[in-house]
Amino acid sequence: MKIDNTTSMRDAFFGVVYDKAKEDDRVVVVSADMGAPSLDRFRRDFPNRFFNVGIAEHNMIAIASGLASEGKKVYTYAIAPFITSRCYEFTKLNAGLMKFPIKLVGVGAGFSYDDSGPTHHTTEDISIMRAIPHLEIYSPSDSVSAVKIAEMMDNSQNPSYARLDRKILPLVHDEDETFEKGFKELNRGKDIAILTTGNMVHTALEVSQRMGRENVGVIELYKIKPINPAVKDALTQYRQIVSLEEHLLEGGLGSIVSEIITDNNLPVKLKRIGLKDFIYAYGGRENIQKICKIDADSVIAEIRKL
Repeated sequence: MKIDNTTSMRDAFFGVVYDKAKEDDRVVVVSADMGAPSLDRFRRDFPNRFFNVGIAEHNMIAIASGLASEGKKVYTYAIAPFITSRCYEFTKLNAGLMKFPIKLVGVGAGFSYDDSGPTHHTTEDISIMRAIPHLEIYSPSDSVSAVKIAEMMDNSQNPSYARLDRKILPLVHDEDETFEKGFKELNRGKDIAILTTGNMVHTALEVSQRMGRENVGVIELYKIKPINPAVKDALTQYRQIVSLEEHLLEGGLGSIVSEIITDNNLPVKLKRIGLKDFIYAYGGRENIQKICKIDADSVIAEIRKL
């Protein structure tokens, strides 16, 4: 399908799944009461390979695991907090313990479902999902990277989780880029670089552009687990790394960077910017980000203190 600035990550991702299903009758989609134009097409053309279990995400994982045990390539789809925390035990046992290569697709990373409130916010998924053995984690920043990640997940023999943004975001990547490395330096800086993922890539690029002569780099991490060891080489090009995430600081991207720096004894300083120990209520995404001090103005102010 054609990808442009009007394409959602969800439709881009499931466009790939649809194309794979045309070639491989093992491809199955299990949805927890979720629809989309791309899923409507799948359901219409492959009615015997689309299952809607209703609002029962834990059962969705159990059904997907049974299908995977019989050799099916199963994609599960739900709102991100429900496909992660609501059915965590099922995923831990069926994906982590049994190693069934089920593919979890969650829409609504971070504050994507801003006005829907804390039941629909996904600000802890990285920390809990990376604790599951064998589970790969992907976090695209635009629809092009969503396509590439769908292809990577299709080729993987491991269980995997993709955290998609609900909003339609501007394109960052070109369709001819390769993504196997798991990260990319989008802007080369001098002494300081922001390492980020998902929606916050756009904030980081804005910060880099606005800071101009201060020459702040931007590194995007779109494969969060397992981490490519080459990331440490990218980090050591800088004196100071700033991790930026629309996620709780506990166990999130900043924790991952801290582990890399500590485990490899890297001569790099780290400043973590993310959500404090608090659950946020209702409001537009931009307003919530300002409250949390992860908006561009707040990030610039923090960097200038370094």
